[in-house]
Amino acid sequence: VNSGGTSDGSFQRYLIKMSCDQDRLIQVEPLLDLLHFLEPDRKDRIKAKFREEGDINAAAFLIDEIIHSKNYARGWSRELIAALETVGCRHAAKYVLNSPPEPTEEAENDSCVRLIDLLQLTLVSMKTGDVCAHCRALGLLTLEDQENLTENQGNIGGARLLLKRLVKNEAGWFSKFLQALEDTEHHDLVRELRGEPCNEDGEARTQTQLSNYRIISLPSSEESKRDIVLRDYQMEVARPALEEKNIIICLPTGSGKTRVAVYITKKHLERKKQMGQPGKVVVLVNKVPLVEQHYKAEFGRFLKHQYSVERVSGASQLKISFPQIIEQNDIIICTAQILENSLAKAKNGDEDGIKLSQFTLMVIDECHHTKKGGVYNHIMIRYLSQKHKNQLLKKQEKSPVPLPQILGLTASPGVGGAMNQQMAEEHILQICANLDAFTIKTTTFKEEEAKTPYKRIARAEERKEDPFGDVIKKIMDEIHTHADLKPLCDPGTQYYEQWVVQKEQNAAKEENQMVRVCAEHLRQYNEALHQSNTIRMSDAFRFLNKYHTEELKTKSSPDEEGTITITDTERFLFTLFKDNKAKLQELMGKPQYENNSLAQLKTSILKEFSTRERARGIIFTRTRLSAIALCQWIQENPKFDEVGVRASYLIGGGDQSVVKPMTAAEQKDVLNKFRDGQINLLIATTVAEEGLDIAECNFVIRYCLVTNEIAMIQARGRGRAEDSSYTLVAEAGSGVAERESVNEYREKMMSTAIVKVCKMNRADYEKKTREFQMQAIIEEKVKIKKKLLKGMMKEPPSKISLSCRQCSVFVCSGEDIEKIENMHHVNVTKQFSKLFTVRENASLQERLLDYETNGVIACKNCGQQWGSMMLYKSIECPCLHIKHFVVTYSSKKKTFSKWSELPIKFPAFDYTQHADLLVEDSEEEDLETD
Repeated sequence: VNSGGTSDGSFQRYLIKMSCDQDRLIQVEPLLDLLHFLEPDRKDRIKAKFREEGDINAAAFLIDEIIHSKNYARGWSRELIAALETVGCRHAAKYVLNSPPEPTEEAENDSCVRLIDLLQLTLVSMKTGDVCAHCRALGLLTLEDQENLTENQGNIGGARLLLKRLVKNEAGWFSKFLQALEDTEHHDLVRELRGEPCNEDGEARTQTQLSNYRIISLPSSEESKRDIVLRDYQMEVARPALEEKNIIICLPTGSGKTRVAVYITKKHLERKKQMGQPGKVVVLVNKVPLVEQHYKAEFGRFLKHQYSVERVSGASQLKISFPQIIEQNDIIICTAQILENSLAKAKNGDEDGIKLSQFTLMVIDECHHTKKGGVYNHIMIRYLSQKHKNQLLKKQEKSPVPLPQILGLTASPGVGGAMNQQMAEEHILQICANLDAFTIKTTTFKEEEAKTPYKRIARAEERKEDPFGDVIKKIMDEIHTHADLKPLCDPGTQYYEQWVVQKEQNAAKEENQMVRVCAEHLRQYNEALHQSNTIRMSDAFRFLNKYHTEELKTKSSPDEEGTITITDTERFLFTLFKDNKAKLQELMGKPQYENNSLAQLKTSILKEFSTRERARGIIFTRTRLSAIALCQWIQENPKFDEVGVRASYLIGGGDQSVVKPMTAAEQKDVLNKFRDGQINLLIATTVAEEGLDIAECNFVIRYCLVTNEIAMIQARGRGRAEDSSYTLVAEAGSGVAERESVNEYREKMMSTAIVKVCKMNRADYEKKTREFQMQAIIEEKVKIKKKLLKGMMKEPPSKISLSCRQCSVFVCSGEDIEKIENMHHVNVTKQFSKLFTVRENASLQERLLDYETNGVIACKNCGQQWGSMMLYKSIECPCLHIKHFVVTYSSKKKTFSKWSELPIKFPAFDYTQHADLLVEDSEEEDLETD
């Protein structure tokens, strides 16, 4: 008999009985570390089983080893029991001691285990780190469990492991798990597990579906747990807003600004309800993806059980109007432009408009964008104008128009173009004035300072040899000679880019086709030079090759209606590239000539992934093209694969670039994979710097990229995990490292300016902000008057004519142009249809509108793109893009980038007239056929 009071034979029988349920009772890996009676070679065999086949089969193998062995020293059974209890497998320990739970209790426990299995897909959405911490406090996990479950497993991966671990506890664990979910604000998950109706995204799991499971549940504490608990520093910055004052909250990325806004929103609506007054909150964001993010992660998650919350953006497909959405909901999350459009409609007397007075609280996310020309500022100018009118109404003893409370959120207001401390303070005061803020609230972190990323600058040596770049520069010199161009700066720089763009515009106006087309090609070579200095030579070559291939395609007629002419200059340019193509291809295959910045980036990435147990990071780069190329470079390099790098790129959704934009769904998919750990390295443009909810990183790299102090702070704020690093990779002599130092100085200026503004005498602060506000109101009035005068001065379309930007052939008179939906400029005349060909639109995108883009229209003479072919209510309408034309206006030739720059009033598209003509033509064709 062993010291535990159980004979070896009976002890082994209990083990056999337990083996029937070993799949959820034993944690093999930590248990083996405590079983000293097992020989090392047996442990190795069990560990190998665990690695190859998982916990369940390894547990069966372990029990089998114990049952069939007869060589263990006395006390081994007591050691096994102690080990089971130490690693948290108390349920298994009870089986070993032949004291299993009562049958009814065991059946109830089995029901809970099956319920967890049934709802696993829903439960993995929990915030694993928070739930693990509470489970450990309730005795469901050991410290080792918590560390294993939360250290870089990813949220979903960690959640799956947590659920597997929980069911190994003794009966009663389910109630404690519910308590942990309640404490961490997972109310919807608690309702799911209790079988109560749950309205998550319009779905409900009814009691009938869960009727096969008896559930142990705690008394409902939902009402008491709905309050959002803020940290001390969060409560401190929120306090003035809770007193109904307009404020700006300035907190670093990841410190919970949005959570504070949710808390303020909740308290605001509760207060309005207590006072018997209506409450309505609008949350404004400046990017479409943020609408869904704020709804799911914050406002919807915490408040939709109590208030009606709706989100609206350009990507929404809601079937009711914006005013109806405002009327029917308590909290509306929308892009600022949608609100501004609706406010403008109300100003113009449109019934589909809304007024600021309909809201009681307005939350403005990333409020540092509230500056001249921005949509946030347009909205706030309306607010300030009404506030000024209200002061006059009060003097006349009339009722003022109610205005919403303002809450601004930012990680960094920046310093604008400030060159000294005084100008920085002026900038902060200007932002405060624009938002009518009573104060700007910030905080200094003590315990959080350890989370500030360690910063380093990785300088790459300047290239000693660049034969690939030399070939490109030689080509550019030949073009300069051909077109008699004398550049004022070195190729490969931004200054050269500006110079060549200006040359192209001037040449288009002067109808100098030789210089114009040469300037266009020089611009592409300049971009290739920049690429070869930051990404691979092969990427730069592919860029040039693609450009020339696509240009050649435009010179081939898609039908036999006419022949597209190729000028001598175009033939010279195509031949020049063709003659140098083989040399460029040869050089791009020689790695010794690659830029040193890329080698430095490689070193930095490998260092992060080889020195950290689980690395997760972001690389910020300047262009979409470089983000995609860097991602491809990493994926193709086996060295990165060896250290476990799993990379993907994240770029913007705008359509201004030559690179196909990412859709909101594609962005969301990449971010989810990054959050779950399927991807551990993001290569991103500045789209990822601001606002988007990106999982904690332990390293951030800015690759040859420096913009301003706001972007620097936003990017650095992405490194929020413990022991995180922030690295700037820059080539020596490029000026990038120096500009970063300037940004650091500006950041210090900003922090000092905020402190000084907060300490200003109240009278001085109000005087200064009022001056800024009055200036803004007057400037807006002047601007409106100018706009009205400009509108009155708009001339008839007959004043202009359009010619092809490339070959100067006459295209049409302004009289032939009409506008669809006050936006798209179309020419549906028969004469115009004879001048262009239609090509396939490579970047065709679906649009949920009355029109769709079917193809590209191009000049029959030279192949220059002119615009796109639209299908508007079944009528084909050639839509002109002004940037592809030279406009003759009052006998002067000009170029424009937007139609709005033209002071011409075009008539609206007459759909009925054109539809009738289309029907008549069709009938005539039928008669001819008959």
